Amino acid sequence: MQVDFFKIFLKCRKFPYPSTFFHAIVRGNIQRSMNRKFAGLFAGFILTGLCHAADTPAPAPSPQVAPQAAAPIEKIAYSSCHVDGPYIAMTFDDGPSPTLTPKLLDILKAHGIKATFFLIGQNAAEYPDIVKRIVAEGHEVGNHSWSHPQLTKLSAEGQHAEIEKTSDAIKNAIGKPPTIMRPPYGATSPFINHWLNKEFGMKIILWSVDPLDWKYHDSARVERVILAEAKPGSIILSHDIHATTVAAMPDLFDKLQAKGYKFVTVSELIAMDKPVPQPKTETASASPTPKQKHKKNGQ
Repeated sequence: MQVDFFKIFLKCRKFPYPSTFFHAIVRGNIQRSMNRKFAGLFAGFILTGLCHAADTPAPAPSPQVAPQAAAPIEKIAYSSCHVDGPYIAMTFDDGPSPTLTPKLLDILKAHGIKATFFLIGQNAAEYPDIVKRIVAEGHEVGNHSWSHPQLTKLSAEGQHAEIEKTSDAIKNAIGKPPTIMRPPYGATSPFINHWLNKEFGMKIILWSVDPLDWKYHDSARVERVILAEAKPGSIILSHDIHATTVAAMPDLFDKLQAKGYKFVTVSELIAMDKPVPQPKTETASASPTPKQKHKKNGQ
């Protein structure tokens, strides 16, 4: 099948030949010899285009965009912190107690120590003046539920009521809701933690040192366990509703301060938290191949 190059040139409207030839085209009298001429012209046209393309500089490559690092995942639950320095956080649960919490506040003030109190909502609602004093003296308060149930055993509605009522009681006392929460018994789950953070804007605080002062009403044991287990970044659990715990605090604080520990609130400790450095992986050097002992004949 022959290709009519002349018709291709007509479409480009660049062919310069006389009009008589155009009439011949209309009449369909295209000579094969002319087709060959047009083939030559078409080939020249293609070559010219190729040469022009070769002379045209190649476009500059588009700049490569460096891939962006993924945003770090926000940490919402803490049992301790990785800090630079001898900082620890003392925490007291289940108050305020109308008699023991004011006594503990006097001890903290005498030692120049700041602490964190996780309040039961019922108690906060009953003793708002003690809640006000806690905050006025530089301490922090947190949500510890309304009636101290295991959140993991409650319905979603029950969980919401326990947390919301407590935050409202604290807000009524000091003018703002708490930003930290400790689940009773430490009973929680990743789902509950996420919900508490999203719904109430609170971080979940557990602990790394537990003297079991609720179980063993022994001041000496409380002091001994905390002194043995405390380290920089520790969150220390205790309760300001037990007389033996409060009685242990003066001597405990003296000894912790003698060790160089500095006391901060939980939120202050979280603000110091840094990622734990990952250990460097060292490439094992090739161990030398042990020399083979040549056996003597007969061995």
